[in-house]
Amino acid sequence: MRTTLLAATAGAAALLTSAAAAHPAPAPCAAGQLCLWPEAGYGGPRTTHELSDTDIESCVPLPGGHPARSFVNRTGRPVTTYQSAECGETGEFDTYPGGGTYVPDSPYEVRAVKIWER
Repeated sequence: MRTTLLAATAGAAALLTSAAAAHPAPAPCAAGQLCLWPEAGYGGPRTTHELSDTDIESCVPLPGGHPARSFVNRTGRPVTTYQSAECGETGEFDTYPGGGTYVPDSPYEVRAVKIWER
């Protein structure tokens, strides 16, 4: 029984290690920030948005027309990500809760965001 339990524990640890390697932890994203990366798995240079410098409930196109492929929402507010740079609802869009949502591989290229009041 003990051998079986040790083998199962070792197998679970190996699965966690391979999952972490597939989606490494992002660079720090402070509380109150929305952090975005141009590559899946939090790769490339990070851009951040904070409530103090972002219009609430307004469409915010990502700078330079560079889409994001991964992001972290720690704003404490819901954030909608849009495939459209104009926050159009004809393309893909999803809303993610605030406080600690980690998305290592967005299902589409994020070209704009909207931070909601609550």
